[in-house]
Amino acid sequence: MNLLMFLSIFIMIISNIMMLISIILSKKSMLDREKCSSFECGFDPKSLARIPFSLHFFLITVIFLIFDVEIALIFPLIPTFYMVNFLTWFKISFFFIIMLLIGLYHEWNQNMLNWTN
Repeated sequence: MNLLMFLSIFIMIISNIMMLISIILSKKSMLDREKCSSFECGFDPKSLARIPFSLHFFLITVIFLIFDVEIALIFPLIPTFYMVNFLTWFKISFFFIIMLLIGLYHEWNQNMLNWTN
């Protein structure tokens, strides 16, 4: 128990020292307006906030997010193959893949997959 407490305190001290050294040695100037501003998706933060935004770009990112989450949902299907009955596993995975293909067909039918209109 004593060793665990010592290691915890030691790790906290080392991490605080590293953060302090980073702050001291950083080249970020507090007076430089550009370095202190945030940078979001290539938009200039000093310009107008109400500039037109491409809705199509937003929809493409949402589609990417959906298919990215889909991969995270498919991975648990692989280890469960040996844990459950094959027919049950096949029904669940087939239903999941069919739902994704129906969504992909709907997006294709609505011309959401075309980058330029």
